Amino acid sequence: MTDGFMGPPWQMDLRLDARAAYQALPGHVREIVLAARAELVTAKDPYFRGIETDACLPDGVQVIPVRSSEPKGARLLLFDDEQGWLKYAFVPRIADPQIIVEELFWLGAEPPTTPQAEP
Repeated sequence: MTDGFMGPPWQMDLRLDARAAYQALPGHVREIVLAARAELVTAKDPYFRGIETDACLPDGVQVIPVRSSEPKGARLLLFDDEQGWLKYAFVPRIADPQIIVEELFWLGAEPPTTPQAEP
């Protein structure tokens, strides 16, 4: 253990219902979530405060506060061009800071696997 505040990479835990939602996602969406997760756990500031702080996120991914009146409150990590989101909170404990994913949701549709028949 260090004497000061620990920095990235952050620990990330998913609530059981968020983990079940993640496991139910199609493979290509899980890859998007894992790429977004990698950026989130290595970010210097998991709140992504300030101008252009989320510019390093993959295309189609952005972070916004759930409520603008709570600057250190929960955040939404939107992915797949806003077809899905992770709702998370950052717990900045000195001994073990971590990101807690409270909710995972995806509204997208699976890409077609067979070609469409011509009319």
